[in-house]
Amino acid sequence: MKQARGSRQGNKGKGFGQRDAVSKTWTFFTNHAHVLILLAMEGDLRVREMGNRVGITERAVQKILSELSDAGFVRTEKVGRENRYKLFLEQPLRHPIEAHKTVAELIKNLRP
Repeated sequence: MKQARGSRQGNKGKGFGQRDAVSKTWTFFTNHAHVLILLAMEGDLRVREMGNRVGITERAVQKILSELSDAGFVRTEKVGRENRYKLFLEQPLRHPIEAHKTVAELIKNLRP
């Protein structure tokens, strides 16, 4: 019988630790979703705080906010030196598989 690559037998356990490490590097939600969820659940956060919480750079957060704005999910309003974010959560999710649900429904199911 041919052994599958990375199986315990014939590989002496190599690769299992690597698989465990890799499985911890991805999540079910994109960084776009993480930023939107943070804003919906916690209100106005600074770009730096969003980046720290999501695990991405401030520049990446700014790009995500710009893309979310272009797609109609977020509008940025300047208040003095700070930004405030208005969310439009009744928009449908973007992928055809989940387009029958809105962002609001997703966030509602994630609330504690």
